[in-house]
Parts: sequence; C-alpha cells; structure tokens
Amino acid sequence: MSVSYGGDSITFADGSVNSSGFIGHRNRIINGAMVIDQRNAGASVSTASGVAAYTLDRFKIDYSQTSKFTLQQNAGSVTPPVGFGNYLGVTSSSAYSVLAGDYFQLSQAIEGFNTSDLSFGTASAVTVTLSFWVRSSLTGSFGGTLQNSAVSRSYPFSYTISVANTWEQKTITIAGDTSGTWIGATNGVGLTVNFNLGMGSTRSGTANAWAAGNFLAPTGATSVVGTNGATFYITGVQLERGSTASSFEYRSYGAELALCQRYAYKRLADGSANDYAPFGIGRYYGTNAAQLFIPFPVTMRISPSSITVGGIIFVNDLGFSGQTWVSPVLNESSCDGATVTGSTTTGITAGYATTFYANSTSVASILFNAEL
Repeated sequence: MSVSYGGDSITFADGSVNSSGFIGHRNRIINGAMVIDQRNAGASVSTASGVAAYTLDRFKIDYSQTSKFTLQQNAGSVTPPVGFGNYLGVTSSSAYSVLAGDYFQLSQAIEGFNTSDLSFGTASAVTVTLSFWVRSSLTGSFGGTLQNSAVSRSYPFSYTISVANTWEQKTITIAGDTSGTWIGATNGVGLTVNFNLGMGSTRSGTANAWAAGNFLAPTGATSVVGTNGATFYITGVQLERGSTASSFEYRSYGAELALCQRYAYKRLADGSANDYAPFGIGRYYGTNAAQLFIPFPVTMRISPSSITVGGIIFVNDLGFSGQTWVSPVLNESSCDGATVTGSTTTGITAGYATTFYANSTSVASILFNAEL
C-alpha cells in the first residue's frame, strides 16, 4: 500500500487521510475487528448474572437488568462487511421497556498510556475520530458516548442506521474535551468508548456535545433491548487522532492477541485434541497441595486480581499416575507471572517437581484477569 506524507497528515492509497501522522498504533481500540475471543471461543454470552462481563477480548458489557440480551462472535452467521472476517453480535432476548435509571451498553476502556497524547482536559486537547461498521434489524437514531475515568465528563454521540439488516460504516468526529479531569500516562482508564443498547432517561444527555456528568447515550436513542429478537452487529471499531477516518488499521493476529493478553491471559490445554496436553510445570507445595507456576507471554497491565478455572487439570504423582488438581486458587502474582495452588488426594513430599496437564477428554484453562 502506498502512502504520501505531507506536514501533519498521511494520505493512503485508498484516499483516506490520517491527520495525526501516526503510523503503528493509530487505532486506540484493541481487537476492533473482533478477532480475539479468549474467554468464550465463539460461544454465546448471556447477561444472566452480575453487573458486567467481558465478551470478546477488551469489550465489556454493562447492564442494569439481567437476561435482556446475548452476545456472540459472529452471532447469526451473517457475512461481515468486506475486508473483515468477524463481528460482535448482540441479540435482544425480550421486549423490555427501559426504566429511567437503566443502562445496557457495550464498551471498551482504553488505558491512559494509550490516550495521554490526546491531551484531554487541557487547552491542547486534540480532535479524535471514531469509525465503525454496524448492522441492525432496527433503523433510526443510535448512539453511545466517550467518557473520562471518573465518568464526570461525557460526550454522547449519535448516528443513524438507515437500512435494516445492512452493513453501514459510521464516522463520528469529536473535538477533544478541554475541561474536566482526564488521567495522563498511567495504567488506569484514560478514556472509555460506549455503544448504547438501551438507556434510561436519567443516563441520557444532549447529543454531540461535551457535558459534565455521567451520560451514556444521547437522548432518544433507539433501544435494542426494546424489541424482542432485535440484532445489533458491530466490527471495524477504530478511534484515532484527527478529524478524518483513515482506513482500518489491521494488525497481525499475533500482535492483536499480545495486546489483548496485557489485560487477560488464558492458559489453555486441549486434552481432547492432544491426548494429555501439557499445562505447565510446578512443585508439590505441601501435604496434599501442588503449586503451578505460569509465566505470562506479555507483561500484564497489573498483577492479576483473579483467575477463572475451566475443565479438569491433572497433576502427576511419584507413580506417574494422574490425580485431579482440586480448587486451584491464585497464590502469588506479578505482572510477569503467577503461581496457582490447588489440593491433591495423595500427599507427596513438599518441594518435589511435578507436571500439570489436561486429561484426555477435557479442555483445561486458567484465565488471569488484569482488566481496566
């Protein structure tokens, strides 16, 4: 692809312009092409419990009422827009009338290290452009918002879906916020991008203007959860400096995965595909206890705060026979690795080395969480 550089802008062969002159990480959104799905591997996610959950990597769902929609990579098997192989699909589970304080949204928090150059909260705040591909069974005015970490500054943006069940590309240019408190180059939340799926009146605000307060959508935005079976699909999400959307910044699968692993890392061993797939090495920690050490492939944002264990993990004893590793819990962690300790049925002398693996029928996993 040819590019031409002039002053503070770069013009690409397709005619798109990157006015920031920044190549290499123009897109501040991670996994904007919806390629990485460490947690669910393409399975559907339900809003059945809790107040927030992650679906595809780096995309979180926030909601005030459970069981109102499901999310899935490539839900409904719709053909993505040209140039993309994946999308994130939302399907409404009922016809729900949102209450004044309700909220339903898809969001991504961007780390302060990746937004500090935008200089929000100062007189030097720069203009940014949000672009994405969207498809819905509904038409009308939709929206979302940009917010600071304290959710005390909000920019509710609006866009129109004109034709049902048709991919449309949207571009929204937003002047940088010169007011409020925005964090600088730290590992906290620098900026959050939200996409509305249904919003109550007290959480809605004036469209296309910065405001003091926690506003998650423009007033009057279409409610996806308001129609049973309604769909909302999105991909190609990009946030960049400048007033013009450039072509979507594709990164290699490995590079995109590494960016995601800063926030969540899933250690996986598929025993059903690879008989007794190795999981890692460790030691017997004490009577009826074994400890596994797992180095992380990239430095995580913070020391992981929690783990989620899936499947059955086995540990070898001195007779080379496997026994189930029971109730593994996070023991010690840093940004570069962690130890996980679980119990065993047979006691082995503390300090002896051992191996951990998935049995011949199980997909075993441990997810380490360091999300914003």
